Amino acid sequence: MSDPTTWDLSRTALLTIDLQNDFIHPEGAYGRAGQGAASIAALPDRVAPLVKALRAKGGHYISAQFTLVPGRDGEPLIAPHLKELRPFLAKGDFEPGSFGHTVVDTLHPADFVIEKVAYSAFYQTRLEYIMRAMGIDHLIVGGIVTNGGVASTLRDAHLRNIATCMLTDGCAAFRDDVHEATILSLGTVTHQKTCADALTWLEGKA
Repeated sequence: MSDPTTWDLSRTALLTIDLQNDFIHPEGAYGRAGQGAASIAALPDRVAPLVKALRAKGGHYISAQFTLVPGRDGEPLIAPHLKELRPFLAKGDFEPGSFGHTVVDTLHPADFVIEKVAYSAFYQTRLEYIMRAMGIDHLIVGGIVTNGGVASTLRDAHLRNIATCMLTDGCAAFRDDVHEATILSLGTVTHQKTCADALTWLEGKA
C-alpha cells in the first residue's frame, strides 16, 4: 500500500459513507425512531475541515448515500434482513431527492453523490466510473457505520488495488467496542489516520 504522504492530492478524493440526514438529523428516519449515537452525530464537524483542505489542493469530495429505491406504489424496496433489523423504516425514508437522503448540511454539497443500495459504496454504483473519469487514484474514507458501510467499502477498494486511508475517528458505530475491533481488523487493508493527523497532512502537503 502506497504511503498516503506520497499521494497526489489532486488525484485523491475524500469519500464519506452514509453521512445523511435520515441517519443523523433529529428529524430524519433514525432520529424520529430514537436511534443514534453521540459519536455518529459528531462526525460531520470533524470531517468538514478535511474536505475543505483537500479541495484546496485540487482533490474531490464524494458522498456515498444509502438509498431505498421506491417501488411503483412508493413503498421502499427493503431487503428482508434490514426490515427485520430496522422495522421503523417507511415510505419516503432514504428516498432519492428527499431531505433524509441528502448529505448533512455541514458537508453539503458534495462534488459527487453515489446512491448505494448495500453496504459497500462500490457495489452496483457509479463510483468506479467517477474515479476513472476524474482521474482519482486514492480514497480517504470516513462515515458510518465502521463495521458496515465503511468496512465493506475499504475491503472492496483493497480488492480493486485502490489505496485508501481510513479516518479512525472520522467514522463511528453504534457501539464503541465494535468500532475499535473493526479498526483493528482493517489494519491490513488500509492506512489509518486520525482526522487531526490527516488535516495536518492535507494542509501541509504542497
